[in-house]
Amino acid sequence: MKLNKFLFISIAISALLTINSCTDLSETVYSELTDETVDVNDPEIIGYMMGEVYAQFRFMYWGWNGYFDVMEECADTYMTPKRIGIGWGDLYIPMHKHSWNSSQGHIDGLWHYAYVGIGYANKCLDVLPKTGTEQAEMRFMRALNYYVLLDAFRNVPLETTQIHEAGYLPKQVSGEEIFAFCVEELNAIKDELGTEKHFGYPNRFAANMVLAKLYLNYNAYFNKSDNSYFEKALAEVEAVIKDGGYSLAPNYLDNFKEDISQSPEVIFALPLDFTNARHNYLVNKCLVGAGAAAYGYTGSPWNGSCAVPQFIDSYEEGDNRLKYTWTGGVQKFATKDANGNTIPQSGDPIPFSTDDWAGQGVLNYNKNVHSIDNPGAYQQEGYRFVKSEIVAGDEGTYGNDVAFFRLADAMFIKAECLLRLGRDEQTAADLITQVRARSFDSAAKAVRTVAQLKGGSRYDYGHREYTSEGYANWDPASYIATNEGGADIVLGGLLDDLAWEFAGEHHRRQDLIRFKMTDGRNVFNGKSWFCKNATTETHWDYFPIPKSAMDANISLRQNQGY
Repeated sequence: MKLNKFLFISIAISALLTINSCTDLSETVYSELTDETVDVNDPEIIGYMMGEVYAQFRFMYWGWNGYFDVMEECADTYMTPKRIGIGWGDLYIPMHKHSWNSSQGHIDGLWHYAYVGIGYANKCLDVLPKTGTEQAEMRFMRALNYYVLLDAFRNVPLETTQIHEAGYLPKQVSGEEIFAFCVEELNAIKDELGTEKHFGYPNRFAANMVLAKLYLNYNAYFNKSDNSYFEKALAEVEAVIKDGGYSLAPNYLDNFKEDISQSPEVIFALPLDFTNARHNYLVNKCLVGAGAAAYGYTGSPWNGSCAVPQFIDSYEEGDNRLKYTWTGGVQKFATKDANGNTIPQSGDPIPFSTDDWAGQGVLNYNKNVHSIDNPGAYQQEGYRFVKSEIVAGDEGTYGNDVAFFRLADAMFIKAECLLRLGRDEQTAADLITQVRARSFDSAAKAVRTVAQLKGGSRYDYGHREYTSEGYANWDPASYIATNEGGADIVLGGLLDDLAWEFAGEHHRRQDLIRFKMTDGRNVFNGKSWFCKNATTETHWDYFPIPKSAMDANISLRQNQGY
């Protein structure tokens, strides 16, 4: 049983404690149950409320347009184009093009679920003892939510209690204050969290990881150049690597199976379950019906998201993470057809297809994609994301656990800090090589040198778009292209390795913002990819405060640039 003990939430308690507004954290009572009629000090009721804290974080991550989309849709690896004859587009096009505004649906959900989770945590902390594991867990989850909010918005309300006078409105504070609060909280509870490993629950090493992420991104958050924060991040991950007792999973995909509770690499996870905690819609969002049938999935996928072609081209020869993460070309039955037959697929044929296609209408995902919206993508265009295990039957990816932090991440942070600090650089290269080794059949090809990590990126950056219509029409005259390359990215080789290792793991947006080019711009703004253009503007590094939150709380001030 991989679900944690707080999974099953009381409907009555949920109704009692639901927070109606993401900025007004007061209670909305939908029944006769109130604090006067329910003993909030009752251990069972506290347990239910603690369970809601974990549940809301799952909703934040996998709610529609959730944290996964927030971190991946605006980056250079993954996108959801307008599908010609199907739909999609709408919210996803501005995410890809970096043209969002305060009405962007993705940020509404992120803000809402984070503050609902914070509200539940505060409700628990208002009545829990001031010491002990339970209060430490709640403070960890509250700080984790604030880390997510800081990363996304910078300046947000800081709330540490649910006890307020009538008419109270949360007050916005600076990103620096949110950062300081998270650091203080996590350092205060490290010891009380302990070092035991209970799947789905935080321990000391999970706190180390959040601190390491905060320190690693400090300069990017606040436009500083203070190496002392890399020293601090290094110290946090050293504790994880040396004392945590974690080890790399023998197989890369062990970290992305339906049940990852036995992976020795996972530091902090979000447990999911098809029956009781169903999330993760990637099997439907990414695949075509026949493509999902290749894995034995019996649902009806929606044919949406796919890989950015330039990212597929960036993989090195022999890197099995390409096939572990993406499926492309002619699809064959993986679980049901012992003869390896190709899969019939109605819809448009595909140009550039192999002889295996032979005009028979089999499913053949083409790496190339016309555009994000002009005209968009035809039905079989784009490699599809399959890194999260697709379970046969009607489960798909819906019950798959999420490895929120894993040891490979700690090792990469250590390597990055050493390279940025300019010391023990061979140790940094050895760490990356160690992580890569399980994904290459050739030990020699898995090796990464210091020069490679410090050199430019293999990613062929630049705007690349066909505006011609028709699935077979790749008219060169309609091709819009700029050629920017990746040679001018500082530590570009390391940025590449981060993408190959952590594609689809809520990593890429943050990494692109942190890494810079020689002209001082970060990669997130300074490079073009597919239909997204380079810019000198910097406010895209964070999102606007959602319009819904601004409307609900007159004390909020919109972020600069929006």
